[in-house]
Amino acid sequence: MSSELTHISPKIVDTPTDEKMIEDAYRDLLDGYLASNHRKKVDIINRAFKFAKEAHKGVRRRSGEPYIMHPIAVAKIVSQEIGLGSTSICAALLHDVVEDTDYTVEDIESQFGKKIASLVEGLTKISGGIFGDKASVQAENFRKLLLTMADDIRVILIKMADRLHNMRTLGSMLPSKQIKISGETFYIYAPLAHRLGLFNIKTELEDLSFKYEHPEAYKNIQEKIAATAAQREHIFEKFAAPIKERLTALGLNFDMKARVKSIYSIWNKMETKHIPFEEVYDLYAARIIFDCDNEADEKRWCWNIYSEITNLYKLHPERTRDWVSTPKVNGYRALHLTVMGNDGNWIEVQIRSKRMNELAERGFAAHWKYKIGEGEEESELAVWLKTIQDILSNPEPDAMDFLDTIKLNLFSREIVVFTPKGELITLPSNATVLDFAFNLHTYLGTHCIAGKVNHKLVPLSHKLKSGDQVEVLTSKSQQPQPEWIDFLNTAKGKIQLRAALRKDKRQIILAGKKQFLEFLANHDIPYSNEVLTKICGVKQMKSPDDLYAAIANGEIELTDNLVETAKRSWQKRLLSKVLRNPFSTKKDTSSMADSKIATPHTPINTKEEYVLHTIDGKDNYIVAECCKPIPGDNVIGYIDDDNNVIVHKLNCPEAMKLKSGFGNRIVTTRWENVTAKFMATINIRGIDRMGMLQEIIQVISQALSINIRQLNMGAENGVFDGKLEIIVEDTNEVTQLCKKLLKLDGVKVANRID
Repeated sequence: MSSELTHISPKIVDTPTDEKMIEDAYRDLLDGYLASNHRKKVDIINRAFKFAKEAHKGVRRRSGEPYIMHPIAVAKIVSQEIGLGSTSICAALLHDVVEDTDYTVEDIESQFGKKIASLVEGLTKISGGIFGDKASVQAENFRKLLLTMADDIRVILIKMADRLHNMRTLGSMLPSKQIKISGETFYIYAPLAHRLGLFNIKTELEDLSFKYEHPEAYKNIQEKIAATAAQREHIFEKFAAPIKERLTALGLNFDMKARVKSIYSIWNKMETKHIPFEEVYDLYAARIIFDCDNEADEKRWCWNIYSEITNLYKLHPERTRDWVSTPKVNGYRALHLTVMGNDGNWIEVQIRSKRMNELAERGFAAHWKYKIGEGEEESELAVWLKTIQDILSNPEPDAMDFLDTIKLNLFSREIVVFTPKGELITLPSNATVLDFAFNLHTYLGTHCIAGKVNHKLVPLSHKLKSGDQVEVLTSKSQQPQPEWIDFLNTAKGKIQLRAALRKDKRQIILAGKKQFLEFLANHDIPYSNEVLTKICGVKQMKSPDDLYAAIANGEIELTDNLVETAKRSWQKRLLSKVLRNPFSTKKDTSSMADSKIATPHTPINTKEEYVLHTIDGKDNYIVAECCKPIPGDNVIGYIDDDNNVIVHKLNCPEAMKLKSGFGNRIVTTRWENVTAKFMATINIRGIDRMGMLQEIIQVISQALSINIRQLNMGAENGVFDGKLEIIVEDTNEVTQLCKKLLKLDGVKVANRID
């Protein structure tokens, strides 16, 4: 939508060059639509284009191009990359008209009918709105986005196209905005695209997010992929030739090609495995797409192809995935196997029919509802949307908790288990008996005492496996317990448990609050935030609710001492503590009274980078404990409630959550004149020999004069493994140390880990 992603400049006159660019782009959109198998409703698309063009006339995006180019691009993605028809194309062309111009939803309805107007209204609601004081705008936006899905899945698909085009044109935004939008895209939109089966879009969103967050790493991997392309193609051709020969002999019409892993996937593997690019051996997967006129024969042909491949190459016994017999929740169907290639490395082969491939490329969402006749069985996506509705009916009060619990289900792998009557239930991997109980019904979850898995008694925390038959055992006297949260791995289970616990706690809090208010009234003390804050502080309570609960439970007594404390607080009317502005290095006390503490709804000026420095031995930042960045790392700053700048690594999972949930508290940062010392952890591994430990210590403490804080080493079967905690000034020292260690005879791995 327009907001910060599509900055609007004042109206100016479009030039003849602009007009030609607009007409060419629209013709490209229309040609693609006419080549599809949708009914050709060109007239209404033409009218929508002319309406949108006139509404946005003379307006430009931050990139400088006419604004109408954005709706055209979104409509093209909707049509040619997702596969939707004229209604969605019209809604995409009109999606910013209500938000950015004087036209109303009623105007859209009078011109284009209820359905298109409804889609435009849904897209406008996602973009705008007023949110709660404690909620993150992004998280609340996402909640609204999910709520629209059950009404018409096309709203989310058009929104996904809108986000994809904004990511493709993100280069024109300020660096601070690029980081915020990339984080939000990676944390929310990419997993959602994955869940909807939009695999191509999911991959591109991940890659584009990575490109703006780690530009140097992105460019480096991109160049290495290009440099190894010829070698990779040679290996693939040698691998594919005998398979092609066998399948051709079967009379099968097929296409076999190599699919290179995405740049983000390669980087992620390098980071998690602590390996260089050269050691990522599964850079590509082979994909076989075959023709099959009869859907009933698809499964048989998949296994026939599987048989031919395994007759040629050695099969990896633990890496076969049958999503033909049991499709993923998002509708994905394929047969995956992994075999040993000619070069001695494992190669994954994906087998799909053309129909399965269409489903994988464009997603099950594009086929939902509009191609299912009346009375037919619910689609997998419809079932998932019902699950989303259940989650939204009891949302988390905290926006970030809401995002976390939703994300549990967005990016999870699935298992399939059975009820005692043989009904199939799909759950995320690592789901427990308690997850299963909550999935069936809230009552079963809150009153569950144990389970029977394959007729054997198991505890609530027992993790389920595909194929298990599960029975829930309940008791009326059972009550939900806070520690159950550790037994749950589904969003639905966590949200329902928290809702049940909140319901119980709420009654206690209300009783305690009533006692507290009566206590104040009996002593003629007016209720105020100052009084409440002072008593919370004296009793070391984190929040008023904690205070009320403690009063109700008898943990705090309302004594005469509290009367005096409350009276002093009321009379003095304590002034709120105002902290200095973190963007100023001067201690200007005259302006402190006018400063404001940053909140989720206090926009931060992020046009310039925030400089991390040390003055008089003191730092103007706090290093995040979760990722422990050091000078030289790519970092961002997060302004907390006390106006402190907390520094995180760009790829820190906690930072990703903060970027997606509290984007207007994020500041771009750079290190400058930092004199502090930092701790870094080095992973070292290699072939053990006499004197190895002594040489390692000499390199660290003598050759480089680096202080060792802790050293843990162990050896087994001739291989040693160790972790070094060292004190350094920046990443250059770490890099230099790793290079020195790798030169030692026998050392195979030396790298920094979080």
